[in-house]
Amino acid sequence: MRQIALECGYTAASVRERLYCRPFGQEHGPMAGLLIYTAASDSEGTLGGLVQLGQPVTLGRQIQHALESMRLCGSDPLCSEHSPVADGRGVHGACCHACLFAPETSCERGNRFLDRTTLVGTFASKAAEFFNIS
Repeated sequence: MRQIALECGYTAASVRERLYCRPFGQEHGPMAGLLIYTAASDSEGTLGGLVQLGQPVTLGRQIQHALESMRLCGSDPLCSEHSPVADGRGVHGACCHACLFAPETSCERGNRFLDRTTLVGTFASKAAEFFNIS
């Protein structure tokens, strides 16, 4: 969302996302989808700019830029060494306000279950990433 907000002209607090997913085995599964939208009625950005970023070539480039920017955080190495805590308050791993947290108006899940190390390699972990962007 942060990368999309930078490109379309809306602030990060105005852009929202919704994830649609079902694992294999569930009815109509497997499924993975992402909706990025804004409900802002002001002239802050342009809806055409947000729609244009959804084009396959443009979206692929935006995802690549977002993954590259996730490799480093302004709070590294402290951020990348953070582990999830099962007490319910810190149910995120390598993630903080400097790198992944979304504004509370944009995050439907309260910034829980976020972890950069599951997506890209970081200082603390280079074995668990889903995307290899070296």
